[in-house]
Amino acid sequence: MGQKVHPFGFRVGITEAHRSRWYAPKALYGELLVEDEKIRQYIDKKLNRKPPFAAVSDIHIERTREELKVIIRTARPGLVIGPKGQNIEDLTVELQRLTGRNVSVSCIEIGNPDVDAQLIGESIAEQLAKRASFRRVVKMKADAAIAAGAKGIKIQLSGRLGGHEMSRKEDIRLGAIPLQTIQANVDYGLALSRTTYGIIGVKVWVFKGMYTELAEGEIESRAAGARPRARGRR
Repeated sequence: MGQKVHPFGFRVGITEAHRSRWYAPKALYGELLVEDEKIRQYIDKKLNRKPPFAAVSDIHIERTREELKVIIRTARPGLVIGPKGQNIEDLTVELQRLTGRNVSVSCIEIGNPDVDAQLIGESIAEQLAKRASFRRVVKMKADAAIAAGAKGIKIQLSGRLGGHEMSRKEDIRLGAIPLQTIQANVDYGLALSRTTYGIIGVKVWVFKGMYTELAEGEIESRAAGARPRARGRR
């Protein structure tokens, strides 16, 4: 039996805020939960899997009685917004058609994409699909994250690496990754690389420092309009 814990789920409600922020009665909860997943899949497919390749890392959803608010965290906000805001207006109309609700879409720019775990994973997956050497790609991304200010990074690949018949796991670790410390700000990302010889899984853990050491603007969940309960060190 494995004892693996998802780094984000481990911290939800303590130092991280939920990515979906709304309340619903029991009869409506399942429907809204499925709707949230449809919105995330639609935005990911539209902005990440085909042009403009907007490097969307995370999607936060807030609901009130009158409005459904979608907050997109992206490294390329200009591509999401488009010339004169045309792209974001089109996306708003499409989401309104998908959900049948009044939707507003806003963007938050990721200031340092080199330390965003999801974007690192997507970048590695993209290069693996282009038959790049997995060892060189992983080493390059890990070094770039440390150079950009990360205190530690772990990247794990799993699958038919290099096209070999036997699947296996390989990982690289630089710096510290305190996974059991709730006050440690550990970002986690999972991406899939669809190669000609099968799917390769890419997992990325990035340690950005303790929450107590970070400035107010550096905690992304707060920047997205949430208010997690950040506690002092004990």
